[in-house]
Amino acid sequence: MKSLKYILKKKSGRGSKGRISVRHQGGREKRFYRDIDFKREKKDVWGFVGKIEYDPNRNAPLALLTYEDGDKRYIISPAGLKVGDRIISSISAPIEKGNNLPLEKIPVGTQISCIEIVPGKGAQMVKGAGSFAVLHGKEIKNILVKLPSGEIKRFRKDCWAMVGQVGNPEFRNVRIGKAGTKRHLGIRPTVRGVAMHPNAHPHGGGEGRSGIGLKYPKTPWGKKAVGKTRKKRKYSNHMIVQGRKAGKHSNPSKIRN
Repeated sequence: MKSLKYILKKKSGRGSKGRISVRHQGGREKRFYRDIDFKREKKDVWGFVGKIEYDPNRNAPLALLTYEDGDKRYIISPAGLKVGDRIISSISAPIEKGNNLPLEKIPVGTQISCIEIVPGKGAQMVKGAGSFAVLHGKEIKNILVKLPSGEIKRFRKDCWAMVGQVGNPEFRNVRIGKAGTKRHLGIRPTVRGVAMHPNAHPHGGGEGRSGIGLKYPKTPWGKKAVGKTRKKRKYSNHMIVQGRKAGKHSNPSKIRN
């Protein structure tokens, strides 16, 4: 759909001042960005899947929906969705792949994806190819969701999510094959810190094949790059019921069915 795509401007990892803020980017192929309906704002209107398309900007496929009123929009396609299927975004939608519902309306144990963190903001989590979360339990005001990382987190019950796993689960088996493929994707080479000059990286310098020369590995800007780097007082800590490895943020006693 020409009306739903436009040229994605190349930034090559540079910020508004023209300085590199994200390393190892640049020199990719020309791309068109597809305008994706992450909010699924067309409520209570059935949409028909017209196409399943490739998107150069993400590893998940897109589904082009044609709604009953003639409007067309892209969404991230769940696994198993086929051309001709009907899906809907509604509070009373059936629990079928591709349908969008509030978390409080989805049964426990259902695979979900494209989850909102802030109600009304649109899908923010679990959008990569083959990923899915599982609705783990329900509290009075919140819904417990087990994320792909294994973390169990609280979400507001009025956040919306899509039923089903994101499409293209075979993506993890793709082999890049050659360096040129990475360059076409806009990924530039990464140089080891120990191979650099000491002014360029904390690991640099030394005679011959020397190690990093530090107690802990560091980033090019001198910050620790190993161990637990999450902020101890992060604003969202109270939403975590169980961490990726049941430890610091684990508190199973807070789970209320």
